[in-house]
Amino acid sequence: MLEEQVMKLVGKTGDGIVMEVEKGAIKRYADAIGDYNPLYWDEEYARESGFDAIVAPPGFFGWPVSWDGPMPILVPLMAEMMDTIIKAGYGSILDGGIDYEFLRPVRAGDVLTAISRIASITEREGKSGKILFSIVETTYVNQDNELVAKTRQTVINR
Repeated sequence: MLEEQVMKLVGKTGDGIVMEVEKGAIKRYADAIGDYNPLYWDEEYARESGFDAIVAPPGFFGWPVSWDGPMPILVPLMAEMMDTIIKAGYGSILDGGIDYEFLRPVRAGDVLTAISRIASITEREGKSGKILFSIVETTYVNQDNELVAKTRQTVINR
């Protein structure tokens, strides 16, 4: 049976993280992943394609305006979850993957708010002992309060 402090995490929602989507960051990201789609690079092409600015590649949601801690992607909710799970005896961590659902294009100039929620934590018995599976869901809304994307991340601990 999982410790009570671990189960209390389920349903917990973190504070919104505000992220700005800047044109130069879109281009650097597209370059880093080797994607030269003109929608990510050429403003005129983007306008001719029906967008008012260049578009971000799928999975790029900008950069946090501010953050606490050593890494902007380690939001306080995830840090609390990992700390609690490690204290409960599940010290080994494995990235179980992330599923994306893209609903609207993210464009240069957008300001997104990301809100994460711990959807579930389940324990299973494996060959080498107990394994914990945590699911964290994040929604991304733009400055017009339009839902642009959802993610569902799996974290595995042993």
